[in-house]
Amino acid sequence: MENLEFKLPSDEPEQLLVKSQELSNPNYGCDPKKRGIESLLQYGVINLDKPSGPTSHEVVSWVRKILGISNAGHGGTLDPKVTGVLPCALGKATRVLSALLSAGKEYTGVMYLHNPEKRKRIEKIFKLFTGKIYQKPPLKSSVVRKLRIREIYYNDVVEVDNNHVLFLIGCEAGTYVRKFCFDVGEALCSGAHMLELRRTRVGNFNESDNLTSLQNLKDAFTIYQLDGNDYYLKKIIYPMEKMVSHLPKIYVRDTAVDALCHGADLASAGICYLDARIKTNMEVAYMTLKKELIGFGTALKDALQMYKAKSGILTKTNKIFMERGTYPRWNEKK
Repeated sequence: MENLEFKLPSDEPEQLLVKSQELSNPNYGCDPKKRGIESLLQYGVINLDKPSGPTSHEVVSWVRKILGISNAGHGGTLDPKVTGVLPCALGKATRVLSALLSAGKEYTGVMYLHNPEKRKRIEKIFKLFTGKIYQKPPLKSSVVRKLRIREIYYNDVVEVDNNHVLFLIGCEAGTYVRKFCFDVGEALCSGAHMLELRRTRVGNFNESDNLTSLQNLKDAFTIYQLDGNDYYLKKIIYPMEKMVSHLPKIYVRDTAVDALCHGADLASAGICYLDARIKTNMEVAYMTLKKELIGFGTALKDALQMYKAKSGILTKTNKIFMERGTYPRWNEKK
């Protein structure tokens, strides 16, 4: 493969604007990286390597059984034969999975051409399928078969071996790679279909980021149960904040946290730092100064307008995950 730089939207670095500076009170809240294992089992997420064969739902049910928890969920369904990255949220962290529904995905796959084609021609056709494309879901799909627009961020022909094409694709959530292969075959006028597929990335979850098999999860939990050693389990379970690592964020002062937990919208006075990428009507993640996830909101102004605003409501609160009382009310003594 050529030395190309492939990027999903989540690859853009966080660019913080400093609206006001303040230190967080160490008596309240907790740095997500310092959470104990019992807390992680209720507010954690696993970067799971889905095997070929079972459905995503079956894999999640095995995770619940292994860890002895009542609730778990996955971020983005994979077909039974598809393998790879399947983020699995635990306990109350399942409510945060909605953040991954819109996250970009990356896949490595094998396409079978019904007639041999030269590599240069295949690469030329691949380039036609970048940017925004029209796509109708295949017959075997769980959504209405309506023509819709999806974005292909990048794709690349890695290797061609007779009728087999190994390819890489980064795409918007909801893109059907099987249909992508079919459409490429139609454009080649020879026909093609997908043979194998592996998901290598969901947002900021990727193959090189402690991707864990069910067996490794079982072994780590057994060691924790028998020896009380949580070292290996902590290597596997991330804080739920990882599920929003690709979203633009607003960091709020301690005194504004509890108001948000009670459903208040975010005012200018509550903001300390904000991501320069924020645009009007964009979903943003509320974070404490200790980098704990508070909830989601919708930006009513762009980042520069928020930065300049001296007063007023700047975001509308949509969903809250933090428990009330984690931080004191603004009028309580610290």
